[in-house]
Amino acid sequence: MKILFIDKVHSSLEENLIKHGYQCIDGTELNKNQILKIISDINGIIIRSRIKIDSFFLKKCKSLKFIGRYGSGLESIDIECAKNLNICCINTPEGNANAVAEHSLGMLLNLLNNINKSNSEIRRNIWNRKNNTGSELSNKVIGIIGYGNCGKAFAKILKGFGCTILAYDKYVSEYKEKWVKKVSLKDIYENANVLSLHIPLNEETQYFINEKIINNFKNPFYLINTSRGKCVKTSSIINGIKNKKIIGACLDVFEEEKESFNKLNNKESVNMTILKNLQNVVLTPHIAGLTIESYKKNSQIMFKKIQSLVNY
Repeated sequence: MKILFIDKVHSSLEENLIKHGYQCIDGTELNKNQILKIISDINGIIIRSRIKIDSFFLKKCKSLKFIGRYGSGLESIDIECAKNLNICCINTPEGNANAVAEHSLGMLLNLLNNINKSNSEIRRNIWNRKNNTGSELSNKVIGIIGYGNCGKAFAKILKGFGCTILAYDKYVSEYKEKWVKKVSLKDIYENANVLSLHIPLNEETQYFINEKIINNFKNPFYLINTSRGKCVKTSSIINGIKNKKIIGACLDVFEEEKESFNKLNNKESVNMTILKNLQNVVLTPHIAGLTIESYKKNSQIMFKKIQSLVNY
């Protein structure tokens, strides 16, 4: 079986595949047109987010059995077309769930305790204890939208902080974790002090958080987005902060991010400039799921899934 690596991943995946008789081909330096010239006899591909796997691409794949998305999101793949062509799509959301949970917590604690702000001030010889007084996470009501691998991991890591954890997911019927309350969106709107998103990007979730939704919240709240940038409308965050509906935001992903996740759009918008200048906003460059541990874990999980698929 020939497997083409379109993106760079942890070396243990290729090593394990070769040990088990797979032929691995390095396509990490090839552009899309070059890949299309060799794709007809490839049986499996390993991708991250470098190129879009659209219907045109898939119809060139005469021998393809599976697409392995290293990580969680599948929005760069035309899932329906792949399904119609009997190409199985697998991913590894379990691999970086804990990394995302820890990053979400770190950003939130940073914001609650004015760590970025006070660090910046100290470096400019500004000593301001009063205006950097923090707020404790303990006893806050955390609303989690999307209770998959990352949502569950975030709930688990919050368990020891004495929070009330509310979770909503229309596709999950039962929660096993006793410390999490299964609720409606309305319950989250009425009770949450913190909102954390753990949802995929699709037609249903694009701009899921907008001004209408923000105005549904009874209490001012902190917003965390480590899912996808276009799940939240940037202008709505800015207006929410301006109107004091949003106390602060932790953003690891951005509406203006490139599909490959490697940078923001070349021309910065007015909204992005505003975000960068808000002291109650913490920004990181789509790294929530990227840790030394998750990078290796994703390879181990992907190998097991490929083996299970091939041996099915």
